[in-house]
Amino acid sequence: MQLGLRTFGAIGLGAAFALAQPATAQDAASVVLAQAVDAELEQRQESLAALYMNLHANPEIAFQEERTASLLSERMRALGFEVTEGVGRTGIVAVYRNGDGPTVLVRTDMDALPMEEKTGLPYASTARQIADGEESYVMHACGHDLHMTWWIGAAETLMDLRDHWSGTLVFIAQPAEEVLRGARAMLDDGLFTRFPRPDYAFGAHVSNAPAGQVTIKEGAAASASDAYEIVFHGRGGHGSMPSATIDPIVMASHFVTNLQSVVAREKPEGEFGIISVGSFQSGTVANIIPDHATLKLTLRSFRTHVRELLNDGVIRTARGSAAMAGAPEPEIIHLNGAEVLINDSALARATNAYLAPALGDALSFVPAHLPGLPPSEDFSEYVADGVPGLFFQIGGYSPDVIAEYRARDEALPANHSPFFAPDPDLAIAPGARTLALSVLGVLANGSDQKPSSR
Repeated sequence: MQLGLRTFGAIGLGAAFALAQPATAQDAASVVLAQAVDAELEQRQESLAALYMNLHANPEIAFQEERTASLLSERMRALGFEVTEGVGRTGIVAVYRNGDGPTVLVRTDMDALPMEEKTGLPYASTARQIADGEESYVMHACGHDLHMTWWIGAAETLMDLRDHWSGTLVFIAQPAEEVLRGARAMLDDGLFTRFPRPDYAFGAHVSNAPAGQVTIKEGAAASASDAYEIVFHGRGGHGSMPSATIDPIVMASHFVTNLQSVVAREKPEGEFGIISVGSFQSGTVANIIPDHATLKLTLRSFRTHVRELLNDGVIRTARGSAAMAGAPEPEIIHLNGAEVLINDSALARATNAYLAPALGDALSFVPAHLPGLPPSEDFSEYVADGVPGLFFQIGGYSPDVIAEYRARDEALPANHSPFFAPDPDLAIAPGARTLALSVLGVLANGSDQKPSSR
């Protein structure tokens, strides 16, 4: 195959997409490498499944991922990567240089959620950690355990096939994605200055779609996010004498209900925008009116003017609710935020063309004019820093389980559910394969020989 496999790393994305129309040699090259990747992953199936169950049973929340980072660092050092720990507090950066060529970043997230697992799996988490000052159960309810397994599987595969690509790999394990602060922490700690700056970046997220279903969304792929903590201060007292108090529960309840008017009456029709209150904490017993109420909420949007409107609406409504109650101005704390995740169009199209011959019907491409997904992702921080990036959605559920839920007319557990349970036997290989093949699409050398394992 004289049309080299350095698909869009060497010749540029625009030219790559032009070549990546139905070009028999390139299609065949993609399939050849896919077969080699699959052979590598098949040999590692048991090892990767064991890693997944280990990670699932031992989750750690944002910026506390010390055991997790140590485990991943050990695996990457054993592969020959230069590993730096403690980047952005608990993040790791693993670099492998393999001759001239582009630099490609592959990112996994590491953190879990402060919630109790209810899956009943034999390797279910019973871990507990301190979250926001209180002890909580911890669960990998968003699939970051699977993401880390994909990441290791892709790294192992690329290292075994390193005779067939050249360039630099920068594999990063990022903390604190769930609180949308980990990517910024790593960038602020010199991710793009202390280490090779990537030419391209790849990441992926599991969903409750059928295992192996891979989706590439061109353009806006995930929403912008803002999170707030708001503390309403009242005047506490006896539950039998409310007139002697300023009830923060009533005040905060007005805020929760009135807040939806921002979405229903101020947000332009047809624009995406969501405000969700996820935590409302106040009081201890039935006969005491407390002196404060603490709420936590999240905002999602795709367009700048909608994001500004929602943020302004939260602040105005909070202040107005306090003023209406004759209370002091509330504390309004912006906890975190993330930009809209924009998948680079050229990279998305070129990768789609490269993967299509190998993945076939398992691959879906969603063009830029269609909407992205409501959840947010701080992978957007790397893209906002000027690196062309592509973030995949990959299904993780057994088709049999999906059919069972449909037969019962029940909603399938999704990310952040205490019942969220991807099938590792079906979900590990597709994610690792997608990441490895995407990197090979950038870095792989032309060869007339079928790649073989070391």
